[in-house]
Amino acid sequence: MKKLNIKALVSIGMLSSIAYILMLLNFPIPPFPQFLMIDFSDIPALIAALIFGPAAGVLVELIKNILDYFMTGSATGVPVGHIANFAAGILFVLPTYYVFNKLKTKKGMTFGLLVGTIFMAVIMSVLNYLIILPAYTFFLNFPAMSAPEMRTMIVTGILPFNIVKGLLISLVFMLLFTRMGTWMNKQATFKNAA
Repeated sequence: MKKLNIKALVSIGMLSSIAYILMLLNFPIPPFPQFLMIDFSDIPALIAALIFGPAAGVLVELIKNILDYFMTGSATGVPVGHIANFAAGILFVLPTYYVFNKLKTKKGMTFGLLVGTIFMAVIMSVLNYLIILPAYTFFLNFPAMSAPEMRTMIVTGILPFNIVKGLLISLVFMLLFTRMGTWMNKQATFKNAA
């Protein structure tokens, strides 16, 4: 991995700040449980990954979640939700980055966003079943859900929510990408040449 220069570090800091602000502007979607909130904070992480590489995207995801945890706290006292948000973010950003990096076209970006959405939705369903939902019930002292209850919650709530979230983020990102794609490619090319 190449070292990040000052411009990259400043850009990552700015994109992390924007991601944190976007994270605060979250909202629920009515058919899904209230604790599942949509925000567009993965967009700056995706921009960072496309311009500066995958490590930059991961850094933006990490910094925004650390900022949010220290500024707003957590209902559980430990950052279970922030860890889940970080995992969802990198599960969306990294596959999108790698697919686009292979294809380098607008169709490639669309395909990458769909792959990222599906990858995030499926892996987050597994992580919710194995780790995240049990951690919430443990730290909030709720009665543990049975396996069928957890499966129902994941299949009817978490999996479709993550698909909808990924599609909404993809839609907004494609609107930006059609306007900024050439600029982002120039920035990435300039970074690789430096």
